[in-house]
Amino acid sequence: MSEVLKGVGIVPGVAVGRIKRVSQDIEKHLPYYKADSPAREAEKFTAALRQAKEQVGKIIDTAKKSLQKDPADIMEAHLTMLGDPMLQEAVLQKIQETIPAPLAIVAVTQEYAAAFQSIDDPYLQERGADVLDIGRRITRILLNIQAVVLENEPVILAAQALEPSVLTDLPAQIVQGLILEQGSTTSHAVIIAKAKGLVTIVGVSGLNELDDGTPVVLDGSNGTIVISPEQAECASYIARKQAEEAQYARDLASATLPAVTVDGRQVQLAANISTPQDMERALQFGSEGVGLYRTEFLFMGRDNFPNEEEQFLAYQAVVAQCGPHVCIIRTLDIGGDKPLSYFSIDQESNPFLGWRAIRICLERPDLFLPQLKAILRAGATGKVAIMLPMVINGSEIRRTRKYLEQAAAELEREGKNYARNVPLGIMVETPAAAVLAPQLARECDFFSIGTNDLVQYTLAVDRGNQKISDLYNHFHPAVLQLISNVISSAHQHGIRVGMCGEMAGDPLAAALLTAMGIDELSMSSAALPRVREKIRSIDTRQTNEFLQTILSLDDGGKIREYLEKF
Repeated sequence: MSEVLKGVGIVPGVAVGRIKRVSQDIEKHLPYYKADSPAREAEKFTAALRQAKEQVGKIIDTAKKSLQKDPADIMEAHLTMLGDPMLQEAVLQKIQETIPAPLAIVAVTQEYAAAFQSIDDPYLQERGADVLDIGRRITRILLNIQAVVLENEPVILAAQALEPSVLTDLPAQIVQGLILEQGSTTSHAVIIAKAKGLVTIVGVSGLNELDDGTPVVLDGSNGTIVISPEQAECASYIARKQAEEAQYARDLASATLPAVTVDGRQVQLAANISTPQDMERALQFGSEGVGLYRTEFLFMGRDNFPNEEEQFLAYQAVVAQCGPHVCIIRTLDIGGDKPLSYFSIDQESNPFLGWRAIRICLERPDLFLPQLKAILRAGATGKVAIMLPMVINGSEIRRTRKYLEQAAAELEREGKNYARNVPLGIMVETPAAAVLAPQLARECDFFSIGTNDLVQYTLAVDRGNQKISDLYNHFHPAVLQLISNVISSAHQHGIRVGMCGEMAGDPLAAALLTAMGIDELSMSSAALPRVREKIRSIDTRQTNEFLQTILSLDDGGKIREYLEKF
């Protein structure tokens, strides 16, 4: 009889294999270590450190050759830590105090890690995990033990936590999935698991009940772990896994097809990204540029604001990957649900309606100008556009244009190359902007409808509140009326209009938005194939009556039902 454990699915998909437990309990090996003189212990430490650097260097080379940028970047950081003279000196000092080399390494790295992990910042806490990781690598070399011993059959790794350097070095053809008691979307082990495409479930209790060799099935889409599945159950999961792999192959094959309707109308499909690394997957699925570059993620996970040069390099990296297509860069959108640990905002009773996004930027030119200058510089290397979040009136656009003039003047004085006449647009994500679309269209160069906030503000429904989640519906007639008004207003004033909210990635909405005349849809990379497939099946010559019917309905549920039938 099969049993089921539940966790949080981080990397979706199905994985089938036998459990391989991974222990980080190096301490149990320490009592069996035979120590030599301090001089000899120092020599052994130095040799183990050199070997650890060679191991990490090989991992970096392999990751770069297979175009796995995230693992390569993480291991580059480990290599830097291995070369830290202060850490080396601290270990050698303990060895001189007659502490054996493995114990000295464990003590020093734990001290360093504790200092990082005492800081209330996930990014710096992760640096503490990195220090422990390199310490364990050196210690394993000294103790002559392997982190994981694998055979040639598929396995699912189960661990309390897993060192990213260990995971990076494991063969993906053998390791099918990952079960962790601890972990988060930002942990380095999870980042590497994503890069390797390993089905991953975290937050799982009861792992002690799983013995090595136990057959299991992982369902990363819902965080389900089926222990000792019955034959029919296992066969069903294997069939689903094969279907997903076949669909993925079809998605890649269709990536080069244009999103053109039956009657020849083209809709540009772009990607929403948060980091330059997101572009690799977006391009795999045929993204035609970037419709939303969320720059606030460049500001998160650190202890100070990125300067102009850091921002320029990040934006330039994405612009280069966009090639002939435009990269729409949204200016800093912090506040609300995106606080920064190093930027103090007075406590607000409703931060979603408070000091955030463009409101902060216009009051803090010391933050806004470096970002605008970085974007203008990136624009000299390719096509960029600037998009403002949370706009509610034209004065915000006009004030931004003055800052753009100031940014250009400063770059001119500094002798830096920059782009002139960069398009300036807005996210239409407040009801105010949607209602004022005819007037705002005269102030800017394009619109992009941000449905996530537009829906919640229009319906007065918190999209994160599970109790009323059934009321959050982007097919609500009020929302559709606003979207239709924005699209027609944009076209009447000769500007393009796109959409970058979750609705843009809904295939069911694709027919409706195409009928309304949307020019661009920007979404997560995974949604691109389904939306492209839907658009290629639409004949806009037959959608006028369909659109009139939709806009006459008074209930979002009825509209969804009608779309499903259509």
